[in-house]
Amino acid sequence: MSIFKFLKYAIRFVFLQSLITSFSIYYFNNFLIGDYFDGYLIIRDNLLEDRDRFYPFISNEFIKSDIYIAIFIFIFLILLYSTKFYTYVNELSFSLDKKYFDEFFPIYLLWTSSMFVFFYVFRFTILSRVYLILFTFLVPLILMIFRNSETISNFLGRSTSKENYITFNLEDNSIYRKLRLLTFRNSIGEYSYNDFVEIINTVDKVNKTSNLNLIIINLKNNQTNLTEEFENFIIDLNKKVLIISKTEVRFKNIFLKRTEYIENSYLTYFNNDVQYGSKYILKRLIDILLSIIILLLTSPLFLFVILFVLLKDGYPVLIKQNRVGLHGIHFSMFKFRTMKKNAHSERDELKNLNEGKGPLFKIQNDPRIINGANFLRDYSLDELPQLFNVIKGDMSLVGPRPLFDDDTLLFEQKYMRRLNVLPGITGLLQINDRNTKDFAKWYEYDISYIENWTIYLDLKIIFLTPFAILKKNSKGF
Repeated sequence: MSIFKFLKYAIRFVFLQSLITSFSIYYFNNFLIGDYFDGYLIIRDNLLEDRDRFYPFISNEFIKSDIYIAIFIFIFLILLYSTKFYTYVNELSFSLDKKYFDEFFPIYLLWTSSMFVFFYVFRFTILSRVYLILFTFLVPLILMIFRNSETISNFLGRSTSKENYITFNLEDNSIYRKLRLLTFRNSIGEYSYNDFVEIINTVDKVNKTSNLNLIIINLKNNQTNLTEEFENFIIDLNKKVLIISKTEVRFKNIFLKRTEYIENSYLTYFNNDVQYGSKYILKRLIDILLSIIILLLTSPLFLFVILFVLLKDGYPVLIKQNRVGLHGIHFSMFKFRTMKKNAHSERDELKNLNEGKGPLFKIQNDPRIINGANFLRDYSLDELPQLFNVIKGDMSLVGPRPLFDDDTLLFEQKYMRRLNVLPGITGLLQINDRNTKDFAKWYEYDISYIENWTIYLDLKIIFLTPFAILKKNSKGF
C-alpha cells in the first residue's frame, strides 16, 4: 500500500473513530440510559466487579462506560476495515439494481452483532430497548455515509445516480450491463461504430448537448490495437472509460488503469476525471466555507449594487442565465443585471460589432449596458451572486468561466475539455489576462489549469484575484 493511500485510510479511520465514539457516548448518555441514574450505578458496579476479577491492575479512574465504548468502537473499526466489502467499492462488480440495501445490510449485521456481544460481555444491562433498536440502525447509516468519497459527493452536489453514460456495440442482453459502474448511472445513448473516428465524432457530438460522464466501448472481435489519435482522445476526455475486449488492450501511453478478466472478456477501466472522489470533496468543502465568509464580508456591496440597479433601471436586479457546467450539466447562473432588459436577445443584431474570437461575444462600449453600470463589470461586482451558485454546487470559486449553451455548440473538439472541471468565478485567465478577446487564450489558460490543478493552485488564484481586479485599467469579463 502506498504512503498516500495509507494516510488516506488512516485519516478516515481517525475521523470515524472520533465521530462514532462521540455520537455513541452522547446517545448512550441521553437515550440508552437517559434520566435513569441508577442505571449508571448498576453498569459501573458491573464494570468494577469485572475489573476485580479479571484485570485488577487497571486503575479505578479508567473504569468508565465512556472509555469502554471508545475502546469497543476502536476494535469494531479495525474489524470493519479488515473486511473488503466496506473499504473497497469495486465498480466492476455486478449489481442487480440501484438500491444501497445490499451494501448497508452487511455493515448492519456486523455492527449489531458486535454491539450486542459487547453489551452482553461487559453487562451493560440497563438500557432502553426501543432506543437500542434504533441505535442498531443509526451507526451503520453513519458508516454508509462516510464509506467512500462517492457517498459524500452525493451530499455535496455530485450524485452518481445523476451521471450519464453512452455505449458502443454493447448488446441489450449483455451481462456487463449489470456492472455496478453502469447500474448506478443512466444510459443516454446506444451506438454502433465502424471505426475509431466514428466513436470520436459521436462522443464529441453527445458531449456538446448532454451531461456525459462515462463511455463504454465494446471492441469488435480481436480488435485490440487502438489508433494513436483514439487513445489520446479517450485519455484526454477526463471522463470514466470502460473498454471491453476479447484480448487485453495494449496502450502506448502510461497512465493509471486497471484490467480484470470477467466472463471471457478483458475489462479495462480508467477514471481520468480531474475533480473526483476525495479531491472533489476537499474542493467543495473549501468552496462552501470560503463562499460563506466572502458573502458575509461583501454583504454591504450586495446592498449597494441592488440599490444602484433599482434606481438606474428598476426590476429585475438579479438575472439567471443558462450556462453549461461540469461535464455538460446545464444550470442557472446568477448575476446582478448590468444590461438593459432582454439584452441577450439582441446578440444576433449586434454580431457585426463582436470583437471576440471563437465563441466569445465581446463588444467595446456595449450599447446594451445600463448607463453608469460599467464600473460594476470593471470590478466584477456583477459576479458576486455566483457565490450562491458555488454553495449550491453548480460552480466553484476557481475554474473556467461557464459559457452559454449556444457558445458550447461552437466549440472545436479540443475545447470540450473546459467542461471537465467545475466552472468558476475566477481562474488563471482572470489573474493573468482578463481583458483578452481571443478564446484561444481562454483555452490555453483553462487547459493549463486542468492539467496542473491542485488545491494549492485554487487558493493561490483566490488570493491573487482581488489584486487583479483592482489593477489599474483592469476591465471586467
